Amino acid sequence: MSFRIADQRQLEEVLATYGWVVTPPLLPQPAVDRLVSALGLEGRGGIRNLLDAAPEVCELARSEVVRSVAEAVLGPQCFAVRAILFDKTPGANWRVVWHQDLTIAVRRRANIAGFGPWSEKQGVVHVQPPVEVLERMLAVRVHLDDCGTENGPVRVLPGSHRIGRLSASAIERWRERETPVECLVKRGAILAFRPLLLHASSPATAPAHRRVIHLEFAADELPPPIEWYNRVA
Repeated sequence: MSFRIADQRQLEEVLATYGWVVTPPLLPQPAVDRLVSALGLEGRGGIRNLLDAAPEVCELARSEVVRSVAEAVLGPQCFAVRAILFDKTPGANWRVVWHQDLTIAVRRRANIAGFGPWSEKQGVVHVQPPVEVLERMLAVRVHLDDCGTENGPVRVLPGSHRIGRLSASAIERWRERETPVECLVKRGAILAFRPLLLHASSPATAPAHRRVIHLEFAADELPPPIEWYNRVA
């Protein structure tokens, strides 16, 4: 499913129905080159907290290209709340089982109904929020390399984002009855998907980079005293 960025209404409709979409290349190739160079990505399998570590990623999150995708779904008030680098190389090549993205990064713990369990990743507090929060979020993945079948692409089960938080048995039922779709993405293009969409990936079979900047956008503030760990608008 590939769309011109001008088709924002269609992009919103496709994401509402299927939970994912792939754009054509939107980021100019020199801009992709600058990101790769600035982030020093050689040999890195993954980097968390990119909004803290790399001003270039904050600029990317504010760029017209990225915000055009996020705003098509969440509206002009949306903001970036997390950024992670993912890469698959011969030295960092992994399999990701079928799952939903259920946690968010926040400033501190607080005893509020609907939030939990809590965890910590690289010094940052994470929590599972109510489903309503996740339903008002969007992942925007900017690809810094071509991602074909041999590069361990994300696989999705279309429509699975519409059912809320799924149990292990419900995930298994979705796997049994639905055919996975591979999300093949060109360098400079974007894969956008809803956090509750069931997705997975296999190890890459070719020794090449599959570098992705994974940005998460939200539309709403969290109930006080809980705050987003990052807020880039």
